[in-house]
Amino acid sequence: MPRRTGLLLICLALAACQRPEPVTHGMVIEEAGSPQEGGAISTEPVKVAPARPDTRRPPKTPILEPIRPATSVKRDVDWSPLELTAGTASISCELDYVALGDGEPLAKLDHDGVRAALAPCAQGGVARLRYKGKITGEFGSLVERVTRVADELGIGKRVLDVDSAGGQVEDAIQAGDFIAESRWTIWVREGAICHSACVFILSAGDTRMIAGQVGIHRIIRMSSTATTRAELNAELRVVYERVSDYLERNGAAVAVADLMMAVPNRSLRLLTADELQLYGLDGVNPAQDDLDRLRLMRKCGEDFVSRRDSFARAFDKRCKQPDTDLDALNACGLALRTDFGFPDNTCPAESPLSEFDRDTATLTPPKNRQSGPQAVTAKSPPKQGDGDS
Repeated sequence: MPRRTGLLLICLALAACQRPEPVTHGMVIEEAGSPQEGGAISTEPVKVAPARPDTRRPPKTPILEPIRPATSVKRDVDWSPLELTAGTASISCELDYVALGDGEPLAKLDHDGVRAALAPCAQGGVARLRYKGKITGEFGSLVERVTRVADELGIGKRVLDVDSAGGQVEDAIQAGDFIAESRWTIWVREGAICHSACVFILSAGDTRMIAGQVGIHRIIRMSSTATTRAELNAELRVVYERVSDYLERNGAAVAVADLMMAVPNRSLRLLTADELQLYGLDGVNPAQDDLDRLRLMRKCGEDFVSRRDSFARAFDKRCKQPDTDLDALNACGLALRTDFGFPDNTCPAESPLSEFDRDTATLTPPKNRQSGPQAVTAKSPPKQGDGDS
C-alpha cells in the first residue's frame, strides 16, 4: 500500500507540473489609437448611489441609477447650423464603390443642402452615406438629417458606409437607437475599421456587411472624479449597465460589454468572423429579424420566409470567406440569391440585397466582377446543406 501511495503522489506531482496551454481562440490584440483618434469615451456624468448602511455585509455591486429610456426616433430633427469637425461625409446613389467611388462630399448640412445631395437618389430609391471619422453628436445629427430627407424623397434603401476608430459612447448609443428605427444597412468594407464606440453603431443596423476590422476595448471615463479603483469601477458599472441595456435591445449579445471590460483601453481586441456572428454583430440583426419574420409571413407568405432563411444560411457558408472584400461579398450574394427565387415577384423590395435592384424585374451582379471567392454563378445549384435542413 505505501508503494502505491508513493506512485500516486508522483503521478499527481507530474500532472500538476504539466499545466494546459491557455486557449486564445485566435484572439488578436493590437495597440489602440489615442482618445483623440476615437476610442470608447464616456463623459456624461453618472450618479452612483451610496452603499447600504449595513457594513457587515456590503453589497457586491453599487446600486445603480435607473437607465435612461432610449431617445425616441419620433423626435423632431434639429436643423440648426451644423459643421462636421470630427469626420467627413459624402452621398452616393450607387453601391458599386469600386467602380464609381463614394459620390459627392456632403458640404451643406442644412435641409436644402441635404435634399440637393439626396435628390438624384430618389429615382433608384437607394442612397449610400459614406462617413469617415469619430462618432460624436455631429455624426448623430448627420444621420438624422439624411434619414429625414430620405424619408421625404421616398428613398427606402439606406446604406451607412462607415470607417471609424470610435468616439463618444453616449453619442454612439443615441445615434444607434435612431439608426435601429430607421432601416439602415451598415458596411465596414475592406481597409475600413469600426473600433470601440463604433461597435454600438454597428449593432444597430438591420443588416451588417463586414470586410474590415471590428475591435473593442475598455471604456475611458474622461470626466471621472474618482480617486480610487473602487470609485472608478462604480462609475464604470453604471456606464456598462447602460451599454448592456443598449446592446440587448438592439439584438447584440451583452457579452460584448463584458469583453470590453477585460481589454485595457490602450489595447484593442479585434473580433474574429466567428465572434462577430456569435455576438450578433454581423449579417441580419437578430432583433430586427424577429420583427421582419412576423411582418413578412403576413405580407409575403411562409414560402418566402423559408427561402429567405435558406438564402441567409447559404450566404454565410458560401460567400463569407476569409479576406473577401465587400464588393466580392455583395456580388456573391447577388448571384447566389437567384438559386432561391429572389428577387421575388410578389415581394421584390423585401428580397435579400434588394438595395442593388434598380429594376426589380431583373437581376444582374455588378459587371466585370467575380461573384465572390468561389465564383458562384446564378446557374450553380446550392451545395448540400445550403437549403432547408
